[in-house]
Amino acid sequence: MSDPNSFLFWTLFHALLAIAIYVDLVLLNRENTNNNMRLNLLTVGMWMLTGLGFGFVVWNYKGVGSAVNYWTGYLLEQSLSVDNLFVFLVIFQYFAVDSKNQRRALVWGILAAILLRGLFIFAGVALVSRFSWLMFPLGLFLIYTGGKLLFAGGEDQIDPERNPALRLCRKYLPLTDDYVDDRFAVRREGKWYFTPLFVVLIVINVTDVMFATDSIPAIIGVTRDPFVVYTSNIFAVCGLRALYFTLAGMFDRFHLLQYGLAIVLAFIGVKMLCETPIEHYLHVSEGTITLASLGVVGGTLLGSVALSLLFPRSNDCDAGEMMGESGSV
Repeated sequence: MSDPNSFLFWTLFHALLAIAIYVDLVLLNRENTNNNMRLNLLTVGMWMLTGLGFGFVVWNYKGVGSAVNYWTGYLLEQSLSVDNLFVFLVIFQYFAVDSKNQRRALVWGILAAILLRGLFIFAGVALVSRFSWLMFPLGLFLIYTGGKLLFAGGEDQIDPERNPALRLCRKYLPLTDDYVDDRFAVRREGKWYFTPLFVVLIVINVTDVMFATDSIPAIIGVTRDPFVVYTSNIFAVCGLRALYFTLAGMFDRFHLLQYGLAIVLAFIGVKMLCETPIEHYLHVSEGTITLASLGVVGGTLLGSVALSLLFPRSNDCDAGEMMGESGSV
């Protein structure tokens, strides 16, 4: 393989990524296999091994420091993705999307997320690289987001009715009253109508973009290398479909994850504000800060998951029951 900054390397990376996505979304899922737990676990394992294993590619071409930053970013984005999946569950419940159409919406939503996040990442890295002072407002924003998540629990983010995309679709698009198989649009009496499934897809994508305003600044706080930021983010996003159906009935069991995420976001925000003074005045090396970041991020996230399982809430509900309940567009 060639240098990571070369056109050939990026071409090979996206070709291999496309093959992995094809295996996941097409070969392993020719039928509606959402409830096949063994297959879902296999797919989640495939993506996690691929995502973690790619860190060694980063190590080989960019050194151990970049590899540690990659793994830190990957763990961060993967954990934020679990939190995002709960919101997707609420969206599906609100619109009464059945299991088959949930898969279709997630497939197209993930493909759109790869494109949109790529644009956000490269725009964000370019801006921060050119205007380094942006690290300070971004750091303050992450601290604010962490505090908001810690004390508010992120409850204001999971009401689909407040999603601006839903309001715009209702106002400007011709919509059918009911789902039409797994189609996003249907032609009736010479006129095209969008189905509720298309609205679900739009709401999911807009919600993902809203989450990206937190996750992308967070990973830019770990590293400003566009290659590391992009690859760690994309590998975390690609396995969301299988991860969703694996965890669909267990989301409420990770009730402490939001607090772990809050601590991590606040920590990265403080790191963005203080990293330069720490390096300059305390003479702490960049490598030490990188390893400390990995330890804090990994330890906090794993600890919050472990504590959630060790100390479950007495009133936990089965989130899986939410799938298939009634809702409306």
